Amino acid sequence: MQKILLALALLAGLSAQAHADENAVTYRYGMQLDIAKVVSITPVADVCSVVPVEMTYLDSNGGKHILQYSEFGNGCSN
Repeated sequence: MQKILLALALLAGLSAQAHADENAVTYRYGMQLDIAKVVSITPVADVCSVVPVEMTYLDSNGGKHILQYSEFGNGCSN
């Protein structure tokens, strides 16, 4: 059952990433970011693995951006 849930969560993450805005940028370590206000962050999957996340934010000039990055899922214990 847990493997099925993991597979569904990963597929949902991939589907969300495939439908991402064409202007989305993938975060790279050391990138200079101008984040004045966070508009939204996609929910983190409830799995124990690294999952894709997107943050929509406004820069100091009011420009809207979408940043894709990876984060550990919320399903890990200890």
